[in-house]
Amino acid sequence: MTRVVVTGSSGKLGRFVVEHLVESGYEVVATDRVAPPPGSGGRFTVADLTDLGQVVELLTGVDEGRPADAVVHLSAIPAPGLATNAATFRNNVPGTYNVLRAAQVAGIRNVVTASSETVLGLPFDVPPPYLPVDEEYDPLPQSTYSLGKVLEEEMARHFTRWDPQLKIAALRFSNVMRPEDYAQFASWQDDASARRWNLWGYIDGRDGAQAVRLALEAGFTGFEAFVIANADTVMTRPSADLAAEIFPGVPLKRPLEGRETLLSIEKARRVLGYAPRFGWQDEL
Repeated sequence: MTRVVVTGSSGKLGRFVVEHLVESGYEVVATDRVAPPPGSGGRFTVADLTDLGQVVELLTGVDEGRPADAVVHLSAIPAPGLATNAATFRNNVPGTYNVLRAAQVAGIRNVVTASSETVLGLPFDVPPPYLPVDEEYDPLPQSTYSLGKVLEEEMARHFTRWDPQLKIAALRFSNVMRPEDYAQFASWQDDASARRWNLWGYIDGRDGAQAVRLALEAGFTGFEAFVIANADTVMTRPSADLAAEIFPGVPLKRPLEGRETLLSIEKARRVLGYAPRFGWQDEL
């Protein structure tokens, strides 16, 4: 059985990931600073990822007798504005370095890490270079949080350069939603500007978990970044109408169809076999 350490396991996305991996036959060692709700899957250990020694113990399997086979790194202060900029940077960037370094020490060559849609230029006060946005243009961080994510991706690139057998998939997750969150979507429909900040994107936590598993199982080596969003937007209006109203001067890479996401998931579809299953309108 493949043993996977999942950091940030008690978080909004982490709970979906742990449940999905356990259901998919993985042995999960879950870790966070706070315990998950009762009944969560996997074996849970409290750990502080800013302490390299604790991370090395987790990944080398001191308590299990053998190292993990892979690591899914989701732990972070998850968005701008939840803590001071300095505190966000001090927690997130060193924590990611420690995970990558501990994986190197443990001989783990399969790493999935949570990046963020924010590296694409959110909140798009400066319009994106084109629509739909994708992984082909250089990151455009507009906050300390997203700057940290860009630096974490850059670290990952160099870790894979040092070890050509290493695989690191950075998943640029959109705004994570639970099924109970979909009730609020109706309040956004009369104002296209309300969710312009992330191009009306979202990711159902169950589809986010699917993307994590697919990234773990992907056969490439080296570093790759993937935008991970649902196939639709949070709006009922056609995506072409939204783009024309809010971003009239932004060129389209191709014609937009229906309510398709403006956070392009074509690379994730092509490389990972990612196929979102849980559209918000189907859950209401």
